[in-house]
Amino acid sequence: MKSIVLTGMMGCGKSTIGKILAEKLNTQILEIDNLIESQEKTTISEIFKTKGEKYFRQLEEKIILKKCNPENQIISLGGGAFENEKTRTYLLNNFVVIYLKTSPETIFNRVKNDTSRPLLCGNMNIENIKEILTNREQNYQTATYTIITDDKNPQDIINEIIGVL
Repeated sequence: MKSIVLTGMMGCGKSTIGKILAEKLNTQILEIDNLIESQEKTTISEIFKTKGEKYFRQLEEKIILKKCNPENQIISLGGGAFENEKTRTYLLNNFVVIYLKTSPETIFNRVKNDTSRPLLCGNMNIENIKEILTNREQNYQTATYTIITDDKNPQDIINEIIGVL
């Protein structure tokens, strides 16, 4: 099986869908943010705060290029990972990339109480989510498939993903 990469904004369901999909397809899941936290022995928020977003994005690129195998994996990217042209090109050329498209309102409702989102820390509102999404949408749209997640339960999304594969 060709590996599947899940991309999209924070709160779109990449981790939840990735875990269920990996179980259903009897394969492993790679959570890129978890790998970074494990390697750095700290949280993503702390990395952003102490070393900056540029440092984080460099780590993210290295881990994606080193750890992502084109076969038999479900890969859950961080929300901004697909902004990196080098990793985006690598993923699009070697993996099935699925964009979990979610409205700003749904994202806000899912993450509004989550203080671990570094790009929204202190700026948690729909307008900021819309701005980030607008800036990223062009890259997200290059994914192999787009699945709209609003008003769907995880099993419906999984069925849709399996349907397009």
